[in-house]
Amino acid sequence: MPTVINYRGDNEFYSAGSACSADSALFYSSGSNVDVYGPSRKRARISSSFDFDGLMFAERKSSIEILPDECLFEIFRHLPGGQERSAAACVSKHWLMLLSSIRNSEIYHCKSTQTEQEVCASTQDIEMISAIETKEDVCDGYLTRCLEGKKATDLRLAAIAVGTATRGGLGKLSIRGSNSSRGVTDIGLAAIAHGCPSLRVLSLWNVPFTGDEGLLKIAKECHLLEKLDLCECPSVSDKGLIAVAENCPNLTAITIESCPKIGNESLKAIGRCCPNLQSITVKNCPLIGDQGVANLLSSASAVLSKVKFQALSITDFSLAVIGHYGKAITNLVLGGLQGVSQKGFWALGSAGGLQCLESLLIASCRGTTDVSLEAIGKGCPNLKQMSLKKCCFVSDSGLVAFVKASGSLKGLHLEECNRITQFGILGAISNCVSKLKSLALVKCMGIKDLVLETPVLSRCESLHSLTIQNCLGFGSASLAVVGKLCPHLHHLDLSGLCTITDDGLLSLLESCEDGLVKVNLSNCLNLTDKVVASLARLHGETLEVLNLTGCRKLTDASLSSIGDNCSLLNDLDISKCSISDAGVAALSGGVQHNLQILSLSGCSNLSNKSMLSLEKLGKTLVGLNIQQCNLISSSAIEQLLENLWRCDILYGANAPVLI
Repeated sequence: MPTVINYRGDNEFYSAGSACSADSALFYSSGSNVDVYGPSRKRARISSSFDFDGLMFAERKSSIEILPDECLFEIFRHLPGGQERSAAACVSKHWLMLLSSIRNSEIYHCKSTQTEQEVCASTQDIEMISAIETKEDVCDGYLTRCLEGKKATDLRLAAIAVGTATRGGLGKLSIRGSNSSRGVTDIGLAAIAHGCPSLRVLSLWNVPFTGDEGLLKIAKECHLLEKLDLCECPSVSDKGLIAVAENCPNLTAITIESCPKIGNESLKAIGRCCPNLQSITVKNCPLIGDQGVANLLSSASAVLSKVKFQALSITDFSLAVIGHYGKAITNLVLGGLQGVSQKGFWALGSAGGLQCLESLLIASCRGTTDVSLEAIGKGCPNLKQMSLKKCCFVSDSGLVAFVKASGSLKGLHLEECNRITQFGILGAISNCVSKLKSLALVKCMGIKDLVLETPVLSRCESLHSLTIQNCLGFGSASLAVVGKLCPHLHHLDLSGLCTITDDGLLSLLESCEDGLVKVNLSNCLNLTDKVVASLARLHGETLEVLNLTGCRKLTDASLSSIGDNCSLLNDLDISKCSISDAGVAALSGGVQHNLQILSLSGCSNLSNKSMLSLEKLGKTLVGLNIQQCNLISSSAIEQLLENLWRCDILYGANAPVLI
């Protein structure tokens, strides 16, 4: 049956069958009045009565658009299947938005027996809405959709709601950014609420036009919601979030970030109404203070295990509450809490409630001192992972005291803690005789490479991973001492230590008894072929990953040593080193049978002569980087691409090309 469209005086029409056919691919826009999907053909403009498919229609009298919305709503409600509703939604914005307002529960289901053909058509449900890119992915058994930037509009959300309704609607929806002129509003969110009552996950990032009314619709319709992310939503206030908390009892994870209108009442409602809450993140919300944190923690569920508070206007009182009521917390992140003093962090550890805490990260908090750090170590007996970032008042004595008090500590990460020196590092290592497995030091500028008369220190037999990144004062003398204390290293990362030399690293390499597996020496500018030869000789039978990026003094001799000794190596990065075609040839003629990733980026001496060697290595390679190798011609690269068709190859100045 043909359908005539006359939307606000636009006398253009289509047959419903043609305009909404499966091969429709174009989206027509007629100003702000109507968007129509149809095949790529010229539309006819009719200004008088006309004959169509043998029937006469008078435009003024036959247009279905003269019907009020109430009648259209009732007609759409009685459409027999999802295919028909999708076809109707393709006619105009008006019809699409009207269809999106129909709840699944309001759709009329005919009790008469369907034919086998009708059942099949309903099952297949060819989505006419695909013309505007409403392609969904399936994740964890749910339909998933992510809209970003200009694609995030109310119209698209309405199309998604109508197009997925017959399959139960979306399970996960993420909106990141918003169209600057036609961004997502409460109308679009209401369409999702009506069409997707089974929504489990909703993430709203940077959607300034979406406010409380949209969340009220979600709260009213989507009672199965499990995860809610609100980031940079300036129009959302306590009203909307409280409604979600009160009507969505299955919520397990909530994130609230940079939402200036959300305050303490929301946290109170979350604590009171969300018995299944397992994770909460609150960051940069100026209206949230001690009262909100206290109400949340004091009434939180027994399964609340992950808590993250950053850049909030809270005081010592909040940390005392966390320390007392956080009995189920296993993962805690505290960052940028400028109103919290030493007393607050001391209370956090001394209150005795964090018995289950396993991971703690503290960043940019002036209240973290030697005294408070020791209290945390004593009060958290199951703490396994500790990270301190930009804690400028923690010194050597506090670090050593914390390590002694932490009986379960397995991982320690220190970043930009500039009062810590080599004395604190050596003391921490020697006091973790049988527990610490991982130690990371990043940009700790208080470490100076001094020749010290160190006392006899206990070896740390348990330490398997050592990372010292961009600690500019950490040199060969300190490295030699650390090597003697850590004989069982498997992973070694010394990237950015531009002052260490062959002698310091050789001492550490000789001290490692079990064999290194992963080594990162990128930008260690003073290392030479001598240390690579020793590394290959001593650890070639275990070494799997090696990064030598930016070690400019390394030559073909290093590749020859690697080729002769490292039979298990699967990932090698020797970018920006002084190697030539001869080095690549030596590598290809070596014992490598597992090499999968090879990076030669910035090796300016490589030429077309390396192509045969690379093809030989390509039998096992899945990734090859030859960017900025300017002596390799384009024809040689084309041949390489053809021969190594299973390998992802990066070449040229910057842009990657994946084959």
